[in-house]
Amino acid sequence: MKELTSRSTVSKQRGSPVRRVVGDNVWFSDGAHDVSQYSQMHVYPLRPEILDNEEAVGRAMVEELEKAARTKGGDLSIALLGGRGGQAMHRILGQRARNGELDWLFQRLHVFTQDALAPLSKENGFSFVRDFERLLGSKFFGKIKSFTPMPTDASDVEAALIRYLQKLEGAGGLDIFFLGHGPEPGAASHLAYIRPGSGATNTDVAGIVPVSASILEHHIAKFKAGGLSPSSEDEAQCRNVTHIVTLGPAAILQARRVVQSIVDSSTAPSKRASYRRVLDTGLADDSLTRARQLDENPGLWIRLHPNVRSLVLADLLT
Repeated sequence: MKELTSRSTVSKQRGSPVRRVVGDNVWFSDGAHDVSQYSQMHVYPLRPEILDNEEAVGRAMVEELEKAARTKGGDLSIALLGGRGGQAMHRILGQRARNGELDWLFQRLHVFTQDALAPLSKENGFSFVRDFERLLGSKFFGKIKSFTPMPTDASDVEAALIRYLQKLEGAGGLDIFFLGHGPEPGAASHLAYIRPGSGATNTDVAGIVPVSASILEHHIAKFKAGGLSPSSEDEAQCRNVTHIVTLGPAAILQARRVVQSIVDSSTAPSKRASYRRVLDTGLADDSLTRARQLDENPGLWIRLHPNVRSLVLADLLT
């Protein structure tokens, strides 16, 4: 992976997103950032919808996909959720692909992944791609219109990420962003892998950020909790990753629908306090304070989207 500089810089090539370097973080933006925009963004309450079990959450996610496909003509684009939050949905979709039940939908579907550890081989058991392949199955991937994973082993990750963004734009943007919720120290949280203090703004569509110890441990733990029995070689490679490639706040805000899934607070109990903080935080009216709140706790970005469904299990709120 290309070494990142620590200088704060902004650059743009013709036909490419704006490249910003904030400390050790690189962000790609769809326009010039104007902090005064923050006070103009409406804040929405987050209303958790409690379902009985993980399977029910998965069924609700599939129903969201079917509803979107029925109400929209042409192609459909989604960002898949990795880890426990999406696994029930993936199993259901894989079964339906094998049974030929949703071919009318799959043939219109563009699938994107939303984040990934890097550098990491796509063959590594801790790669989201391998987890998707395991649960969704070859029939699913043979039927969908396209599959575009985050670049994790490219020789030039930044160039590969720009190509990814161009494909996403060419597909018409995201109809559904299937989103999770990750805990961070101090009851903060991340969405996709937008880390606290990474300098992400409302115009950043994607970025490359240094991995933190807490995120890496959470990633490994959730894969093991989801049924992965990793080889020692795969785990060693995973523990040596240096960065995370991720979609940014602009990709979340520009998605037509956000469907959040949180089903693993029993194995990640710190999600209880971090989700509660997202629910209860009052976002400031002035732009500078609000921008600081969002950078300190990126889980709050979901509060700025007008079309969100947050699917949870009861133990998240206990």
